[in-house]
Amino acid sequence: MRVFPTLPPAIMHNLFGTRQTFNAGSGRTGTYYSLPELEKAGIGAISKLPVSIRVVLESVLRNCDGAKVTEAHVRQLAGWQPNATRTEEIPFIVARIILQDFTGVPLLCDLAAMRSAAARAGKDVQKVEPLAPVELVVDHSVQVDVFGQPNALQRNMEIEFERNRERYQFLKWGMQAFDTFKVVPPGVGIVHQVNMEYLARGVMEKDGVYYPDTLVGTDSHTTMINGLGVVGWGVGGIEAEAGMLGQPVYFLTPDVVGVNLTGTPQPGVTATDVVLTLTEMLRKAKVVGKFVEFFGEGAASLTLTDRATIANMAPEYGATMGFFPVDEATCQYFLATGRDAAQVDAMRAYYQAQGLFGIPKAEQCEYSQVLNLDLGTVKPSVAGPKRPQDRINLYALKESFETLLELPKEDGGYGKTEAAPAGGLRHGDVVIAAITSCTNTSNPGVMLAAGLLAKKAVALGLKTPAHVKTSLGPGSRAVTEYLKSAGLLDSLAQLGFSVVGYGCTTCIGNSGPLPEAIEKEVLEKDLIACSVLSGNRNFEARVHQNVKANFLMSPPLVVAFALAGRVDIDVASEAIGQGTAGPVFLKDLWPSNEEVAALLPKASDAAAYAIYKDVGADNPLWDAVPAPTGAVYEWDGQSTYIQEPPFFAANAPKPVAAIRGARALAIFGDSVTTDHISPAGNIKAAAPAGNIWSRTASSRRTTTATAPDAAITKS
Repeated sequence: MRVFPTLPPAIMHNLFGTRQTFNAGSGRTGTYYSLPELEKAGIGAISKLPVSIRVVLESVLRNCDGAKVTEAHVRQLAGWQPNATRTEEIPFIVARIILQDFTGVPLLCDLAAMRSAAARAGKDVQKVEPLAPVELVVDHSVQVDVFGQPNALQRNMEIEFERNRERYQFLKWGMQAFDTFKVVPPGVGIVHQVNMEYLARGVMEKDGVYYPDTLVGTDSHTTMINGLGVVGWGVGGIEAEAGMLGQPVYFLTPDVVGVNLTGTPQPGVTATDVVLTLTEMLRKAKVVGKFVEFFGEGAASLTLTDRATIANMAPEYGATMGFFPVDEATCQYFLATGRDAAQVDAMRAYYQAQGLFGIPKAEQCEYSQVLNLDLGTVKPSVAGPKRPQDRINLYALKESFETLLELPKEDGGYGKTEAAPAGGLRHGDVVIAAITSCTNTSNPGVMLAAGLLAKKAVALGLKTPAHVKTSLGPGSRAVTEYLKSAGLLDSLAQLGFSVVGYGCTTCIGNSGPLPEAIEKEVLEKDLIACSVLSGNRNFEARVHQNVKANFLMSPPLVVAFALAGRVDIDVASEAIGQGTAGPVFLKDLWPSNEEVAALLPKASDAAAYAIYKDVGADNPLWDAVPAPTGAVYEWDGQSTYIQEPPFFAANAPKPVAAIRGARALAIFGDSVTTDHISPAGNIKAAAPAGNIWSRTASSRRTTTATAPDAAITKS
């Protein structure tokens, strides 16, 4: 293992005279590597570069050591041209790493293996330590087994701990073994929301040197942090591990697409509607592999949480990032979520000194391409039934679904030319309604709107049909606190939307089983059953292996369609349901902007974020997990989950030979996703992924049933 240590303060470089000082507030003077000074030195027109490129450039400049990062790298990126041929790679050393539990455990396993190898060699095992701070949030293990009950949260967590005991023991060992490896335990929130509310620093400081908070994470939606002006994106485990060990994350110099947002959304239009519109637009613009940077008066007027919603969906529109620069709204968000005022002052002063503070105006930066969106043109929207970029006008959903229902399968439809058998469930019925995922469950505007809609529905006597599995998976416990403070949590629970867990539930496929009678009817009738969710992905079989049509929408619409119990409804003219005084329409339930605005202060009260003062407190299930101690992990040879990797047990590696005659293993179409190949949740045996899994990993699977449509779970 080759480790490049950080240069000590005494020999920090001063390339191009860029090491400068600034007033960091609270009587402090900070050192930083100045991008304005780099421009004064004639290295490039730095102030015209996209803000996201400048943040990466700062890392390249600050970490220039003549070895892994050279002066040539600085000059190359400082000379970024909007439409140059992209052939050079950037060595980007990030400030920190964030992990979730699915993808984080293998990285901890590698660290443990290094410690074991060092111990066998008689070396100091404490030398094996991440050089960048690593934080893991346990959020991908909870499943919606219990729903619609007051004790759903407690029961789901108990089941989660039963299923994941060995995983959690291993993570607790890692917490005490490594100084720079921290764990946020289960039951706190979704990784990206915890990142925003708690882990994000805005600006970092080490040895008196200040620098931007940057990161990579092992989850594609790491980009949610871009809404806070933090440069970061999702990577694979190898790249994340390189970052942990102080190595650069290499990526091709990107194009940067600037999106000029103008105007303001119309009344009744939510952040979800905006992001679905942008996802459709940016997919058509082919931004895959590019940075997307938002600018203009419309971007500046968006709330911080609306920006985060847009940034979160970057993987869905295909970009590496969806970036909003730091401005005063960023600073106020940090204060509202309980951050230290002196830290916020330092962040503001740093970005101002760097010339990076504020959302750019039109013509202020040069971009590879500029796209425009007037937010006033955005219409209420949903997306589906299989891809997040397939936006549908809300009021055209019924017609769209009915068309797809009869459209032949070879044309992308369902080929259902005959109605389902009479009685019971029909095609288009909603069997899962989930307020889920980091995209929306962290946004107070839409969460409060959902609560207000639920409150009105309860007052009018509406009830959720029995065939709808409902769930509320807030982005963090802070969301529960402000919903409770606003007096809306009980109304949601009365409609079945009781809190089921704090984690990536339905959106990742952890929707849990349908009630047995419902699933049996869906299978026997071969129904095109539907889910409605406030998530970010709706690929076929992702939400549930037997739910074929999945529609993304805002949290208040999730509640509305749960009440309707079906998607083939024209919500402009048909009643959502029958209340105690007659039919109730969507317009009777939809909260006004003023009603939502009146409750927004509840979400900016730092008291709602008090859980982060001691993030591991009041978690008896976590406290009860026994864990081994010591600097070296004691591997259990009988474990079916964690085994010591054999990397260091092999003989000396053979020289790398040239690869000749290599061929593609498989060539896929544009819309094949990992959900088709190896979903995170259960795999239906009759699905393509089930066939692949059966052929290639039959010895490593267990079936949950013996029926032809049994699910396969990866052990």
